[in-house]
Amino acid sequence: MTRIKVALVHFCFEDYTIELANSLYELVDLTLIQPQKVAAYCRSSLDPRIRVIEFEKPRIRDPRNFAAMSALMRILRELQPDVLHVQETNDPWYDLTLFFNRMPPLVTTIHDVFRHPGDRQNIFGADYTKRIAFHRSDRAIVHAQALKQTLTQHFRVPLERVCVLPHGELGSLYRRRSTAATVEREPQTLLFFGRIWPYKGLKYLIAALPLIAAKFPAVKLIIAGKGENFEQYFPDGVDRHQIEIIDDFIPPERVAALFERSTIAVLPYIESSQSGVATLAYGMGTLVVASAIGGLTELIESGQDGLLVPPGNVEALAAAIIRLLSDRQLQQQLQAAAFKRCQQDLNWTNIATQTVEIYHQAIADKYG
Repeated sequence: MTRIKVALVHFCFEDYTIELANSLYELVDLTLIQPQKVAAYCRSSLDPRIRVIEFEKPRIRDPRNFAAMSALMRILRELQPDVLHVQETNDPWYDLTLFFNRMPPLVTTIHDVFRHPGDRQNIFGADYTKRIAFHRSDRAIVHAQALKQTLTQHFRVPLERVCVLPHGELGSLYRRRSTAATVEREPQTLLFFGRIWPYKGLKYLIAALPLIAAKFPAVKLIIAGKGENFEQYFPDGVDRHQIEIIDDFIPPERVAALFERSTIAVLPYIESSQSGVATLAYGMGTLVVASAIGGLTELIESGQDGLLVPPGNVEALAAAIIRLLSDRQLQQQLQAAAFKRCQQDLNWTNIATQTVEIYHQAIADKYG
């Protein structure tokens, strides 16, 4: 049986794309198309058998993007794929290219329907032009039923075009990338990881820390990632014995060690569509305490493989962390359930298999 030809295009969401591509390769005739600026990040983690085409993609305000999009269309015309699968770009140049060109059956993975509050990295105009991708896609993939509801109700995307697939686990990827020896887990260390913007709710975790320390004086918090100015969180200075700050982009080879050190990854978000941080923690055996908001409420089964608390509730956040630190049996129960999820619905082979089914649906819709 001839395998369908798939062109998988991404401009960002590199980790997701790497793991999806590695599993799709076994199921379809796959070509990965990516900008040169992300190629180095992806190259060492991709299956070397995957056919990769790179093209030059200037910064978003550079008019040479006209040429970049022309190059992308030229690549697609030469490949003539049965399906084009694009990871959400947040790039108006691509969206306008969709508007002015005829495309093969198009599947778009939409990681964030709306931009996150306070995220200054949002691209000007993308909130408007991304609607083109919503409506030109023969199938859209989202990571939560809540996002499907938003697409169908707010943007009037037909219900039958929107498919829900979970965000796959990322622990396996970062274990492969790690260059360090296995790190011993620190029993009272908490981790806040990733881009630091207002919607991540770091201030609530910092406010909860004294409540946790009253029960566990040796508790330690690692804050790792780039974003806002940290001084606003610590007007009286930082207690370096209790808080470790890594105000920088964390190289991929160092990420696994941070999760291995930490007993709990804390996600005190006040807004969320989905979370690669949570699925990374699951795959690393790191417990998760998160806000009951957005896609997190569908990803995390509270009391089964993690704990959920009301967003912005400092007391509830502290109580959940104290509960976990106090109960080794509960820790083991949640870890076992999280690992099981990584072998089931969060497993990339399973996600790739379902993605191929969506490709066939898109082809059927396009050519009827």
